[in-house]
Amino acid sequence: MSHRVAITSDQILAFLKDRNKPASVGEILAALALPGRDRRTLHKELAKLKKRRAVEELPGQRYVLSGAKPAASSHPARTPANPDRADAAHQARHAVAGRLVLHADGYGFVVPDPPIPGLDGDIFIPRSAVEDAMHGDRVLVQITRRTGSPGALRAEGRILRVTDRAHPTLVGLFRYAPRGNVVLPYDARIHHEIAIPPGEELTPALREKYAPAGLGKGRASVPRLAELDGAVVNAEILRYPRGAAGATGRVIEIVGRPGEIGVDTEIVIRKHHLPHVFPREVAVEAKHRAHPVSAAEREGREDFRALPIVTIDGETARDFDDAVYVERRPGGWALQVHIADVSHYVRGGSPLDGEARLRGTSVYFPDRAVPMLPEELSNGICSLNPLEDRLVLSALMEFDSGGRILGARFARGVIRSAARMTYTGVNKVLEGNPETSARYVELAPHFRNMRELALLLNARRSGAGSIDFDLPEPVLEFDEQQQIVAISRSERNIAHRLIEEFMLAANRAVASHLQARGILSLHRVHEKPDVKKVLEFEELASAFGYSLGVEGLVQRSVQVRHGRVPAPARHGRPDSYGHGRERPMRVALPGAAPGAQFPITPRHYQRLVEKLAGKPEERILSYLMLRSLKQARYAAEPLGHFALGFDEYTHFTSPIRRYPDLIVHRILKWALDHPGARGAAPAPHAPAPGAEAVLYSRSSLDELSAETSEAERRAVGAERELMDWKRAQFMEEHLGEHYEGLIISVQKYGCFVELFEEYVEGLLPIAALEEAAGTRCVFRERDHAIVAAGPARGQVHSRRAGKSAPRAWRLGDRVKVRAERIDPTRRRVEFALAE
Repeated sequence: MSHRVAITSDQILAFLKDRNKPASVGEILAALALPGRDRRTLHKELAKLKKRRAVEELPGQRYVLSGAKPAASSHPARTPANPDRADAAHQARHAVAGRLVLHADGYGFVVPDPPIPGLDGDIFIPRSAVEDAMHGDRVLVQITRRTGSPGALRAEGRILRVTDRAHPTLVGLFRYAPRGNVVLPYDARIHHEIAIPPGEELTPALREKYAPAGLGKGRASVPRLAELDGAVVNAEILRYPRGAAGATGRVIEIVGRPGEIGVDTEIVIRKHHLPHVFPREVAVEAKHRAHPVSAAEREGREDFRALPIVTIDGETARDFDDAVYVERRPGGWALQVHIADVSHYVRGGSPLDGEARLRGTSVYFPDRAVPMLPEELSNGICSLNPLEDRLVLSALMEFDSGGRILGARFARGVIRSAARMTYTGVNKVLEGNPETSARYVELAPHFRNMRELALLLNARRSGAGSIDFDLPEPVLEFDEQQQIVAISRSERNIAHRLIEEFMLAANRAVASHLQARGILSLHRVHEKPDVKKVLEFEELASAFGYSLGVEGLVQRSVQVRHGRVPAPARHGRPDSYGHGRERPMRVALPGAAPGAQFPITPRHYQRLVEKLAGKPEERILSYLMLRSLKQARYAAEPLGHFALGFDEYTHFTSPIRRYPDLIVHRILKWALDHPGARGAAPAPHAPAPGAEAVLYSRSSLDELSAETSEAERRAVGAERELMDWKRAQFMEEHLGEHYEGLIISVQKYGCFVELFEEYVEGLLPIAALEEAAGTRCVFRERDHAIVAAGPARGQVHSRRAGKSAPRAWRLGDRVKVRAERIDPTRRRVEFALAE
């Protein structure tokens, strides 16, 4: 059995704080009286602290608290021995720190940390200037060229050095090769093969299996193993690429064989470095905490068990965070939103809390979930299961007859859910389905009350300009063999709407209460869109005859001399840079006068959403509007939520699956325990061990907001990638079949088409369009179209009544396509035009 040392992050942080200068791994081991065999465990703890941005790694594998300035004695002043060293020191002082985002073609961008004022976009890194950095690494970059003019400056740079590696492990295909074994990463943006020295391909399980035969005692004793050849493996990196030396590693896990059921999910989990195995001490603590609610725990709580409170979730949900109850009262309404009291079970500073913070959020895949909390809590004592006593933190709100909030209070409570309802079941009751109505005859009046209040709340939100795109999500349908048989669009009904409105109301009420008390908290913020993004949307919408109607939005042209102008891309991130001649680029300015404010509000978006309802172009323009908005994130500062039209907002209603909600619960409990208190916390960065109510300091909240926002992006990226992979797997069984679809995006390399029959998106490459047109095609930026650039070669006709092939393809065009191939690198469907 492997030795596991009882070392915590708090011990490491306390030592580094007392030392007040950088320390090596060996010095930390000695200071904490740890044996040398615990070096690997210490490395893992340090990696967690680096991910949390609690410590920084300096050259030479020395560690220091983030933001701490090393004592002068630890870095004695030295006179550079030659001018080159002095130049390197100067470059480092003037370098820009950020995260590297690589493209499969080898070039990349550094996202500055923080953004550079006056710079339009990220720093472009040519392929030749990437050096030894890998996708996702934190790097220092030197800006080598700036082009453009004020308001449209673009920068190019080169990587000076890597400050923090993003990939302690890499998942890939294991291959036996004549010059040595290698692992080929599944991530197309990582261009380094991982060399596996002889013997290092043996996982602990393989060593144990073949130990009697003397395997692994020398190069000649490591034969070719069927378990490894062509298998999907996870490899720990022992040495990162540096100069002419490539990366080396060792195999730590055999994930499975390509194509086996579930292996794709396992690959994505490891590719995105999602923590998916709970450490032993976390599992032990979860089992210890998961006991039935006792009389002592109910003491001092408000008792709501006599009320017909219900949970309403999807058919496949297994963890129930929230339960609701609505009561009609003279002149208004009472709404109760009861949220699982997770902070009662997950105490601050505990192993459970540390693991929940590391994960940040639950991740949901079509065939499994990676939960933030162990099952004993997430599906057990913290889940508001029907007919069982459960501890809750309750938001008790009152509204007038028009849906205007009159007041709210908050309390620790205990409930016993009357029923586990589904969206489908509630909707059937509200539609008058006889069988379902008879089954829930006692609850039916309460559901009707819920509907009436939800419609009032929604009407008030819409009147204030709150944006509701209501875009569908893909739903995979599996057969008994877990093969995908269909991909459909999700459907929302009134039951979805009422739960959404109630959760929004509770989140907003908590945020308003804490802000009115002057108590620092974690906020869910969504900032006003960039003027440039709005202008890009306006240009596209004008082709359909629509506009947001923003007054005072002007534009002008500037010359970008090096010609690297990003093509508009999906999700707001440039996919590639062209390398043409000098070309003009239009930039937006807020108003005619310098310093004028950008007068956009959510009402501009909401009015356009209402105009588009039911129109053929609704799908494409809703997608483009969404792309023009910024990404929501967490912040310690109450910056408001643009899309919802709220001045204050937080996340309170999902503490089982989101760590920010757990933080807000602790802060709200502190507020309940200190009814007259206001202001900031003098508390340390982490809550005291065992705390379920704590007031976090501003620095702690800043740190938590960065961590949780990053964890959310990581989860969304993993979920999206696996869904794309599943779609490609499904379409692989339908190659050659014909479909009708809608062009939803046009890029310089082709059009993205969304099918009508199946909820699948794929690329119609420009080569396929050139084949259909019989001539060269080009991307026309001014109207985002791909057009034939010259006369057709020979007689090119379609079979549609003998008409000539189209000469242009634009956003919103309907096309007939044939599923042609699956791009193995991007796992993306590629289409050809159907004759």
